Amino acid sequence: MAPLAPGLLGARHTVDRSLLRALYEVVGEAGLISDFAGCLPYECDALAIISQRPELVVLPADTEEAARAMAILHAAHIPVVPRGAGTGLAGGATPRADAAVLSVARMKQVFEINAADRCARLGAGVVNAHITEACNHHRLFYAPDPSSQRACTIGGNVGTNAGGPHGLRYGSTTRHILGLVVVAPNGEIIDLSHPQPDPTDLDLVGLFTGSEGMFGVATEVTVSLLPQPAVTETLLAIFSSLDHACDTVSAIIAAHLEPAALEILDALTIRAVEDSVYAAGYPRAAQAVLLVEAEGSEFEVDTTMSAISSLLTEHRCIETRRARDESERTRLWAGRKGAFGAMGRIAPDLFVADVVVPRTRLREMVRRATDICQELGLRMANVFHAGDGNLHPNICFDRRDAEELGRVLQAGEQIMAACLAMGGSLSGEHGIGLEKQANMANQFEAADLSVMERVRGALDPERLLNPGKLLPNRSCLELGDGWLPPTTTGALR
Repeated sequence: MAPLAPGLLGARHTVDRSLLRALYEVVGEAGLISDFAGCLPYECDALAIISQRPELVVLPADTEEAARAMAILHAAHIPVVPRGAGTGLAGGATPRADAAVLSVARMKQVFEINAADRCARLGAGVVNAHITEACNHHRLFYAPDPSSQRACTIGGNVGTNAGGPHGLRYGSTTRHILGLVVVAPNGEIIDLSHPQPDPTDLDLVGLFTGSEGMFGVATEVTVSLLPQPAVTETLLAIFSSLDHACDTVSAIIAAHLEPAALEILDALTIRAVEDSVYAAGYPRAAQAVLLVEAEGSEFEVDTTMSAISSLLTEHRCIETRRARDESERTRLWAGRKGAFGAMGRIAPDLFVADVVVPRTRLREMVRRATDICQELGLRMANVFHAGDGNLHPNICFDRRDAEELGRVLQAGEQIMAACLAMGGSLSGEHGIGLEKQANMANQFEAADLSVMERVRGALDPERLLNPGKLLPNRSCLELGDGWLPPTTTGALR
């Protein structure tokens, strides 16, 4: 992680009481937090090494309240940091000292489940996993499934263009968003909730998706739903080498096979999972396991799994275990989805990197990340979306040790640099936020960044929405790498 520009997280000032009264009239007591203790839970997202208590937190219950609150804050020139459930791992929801957090957590309305048109219209605060639960009786489901799907909101998913294990088959969030209602920085409501089969105008929905809250705040989301697959088969492949597991994934993709998911967990992750409440029956002696899932008709699944089984044998898989029923399948996936939480048994803190490389470079990138952490004296676990080359090196540390934290941040920078050198991308699904902001200049040309900045300026001329995120500022480019968050009190704690 590169340095934060001086003053990036703002200078604290006292909130004007007339402003609080105006906001109170809009959102009521349940929708306004301004006391120290109440604001403290909003000081960071899941990138907890950067924290800053906000001035106030506004929790509108619907689009109208959000629009009125945004208009009040805009008139007072107060920066606004949008927030879903705070599960993001890149600092995208980290507040500023002089900012208001606008949370969509109370917008939990399920406005419509349209089984005939296979879509659902939802409040931005609806939890990802609850979407499938709401349409399950129609034998429909919502495909994107981030590991935090039991907590993360659809609004937050839109902001970061979230992915998940089944992104290999179904893609990330942007492929499943049909319409949005967005509140602009000045409080204007932009209704993009009426999708057309073949739109001929600008793809504004696509523009807002993945913009990390810089262009507007999504308050309502229309998502596409898919029919539940007729057959789902899940297999656990066990390896004595992480290299062999990576090579198997590359071979599966090269063979033009289309499984629904290909997930790898290494030895350290396996042991952490098996020692936790997420224990899934993974073999403790394995150096790696590959979780394979295929969906479709019985013929499609049998054909895919037969071909994959042959490749597993060719690439030195020592054992395979097929889930015999839904209970076993659920257990295997519970271990994968709970892997990040299980890491708490290894260290008090976890830095989760998020990079993408071509799948032909998978083994090479895993080895390079391992070497980087070993050279810096750090423990690293691997659990990642191998099928689409999306790696998540999990670096274990204790944030109370400033020297160790410095090495962790150095490792993160080196991993990103190695990824870019291999033709990869800075982020697969976590977003850019604060963590990767300065490195945007290493992936994109100055002309590209200029276009992005001009688009932002057209939609938010005063740069009041989620300021200081995603796009690198001049100070980021000048200061370079090696920033370490201060251990003393101040803007960062």
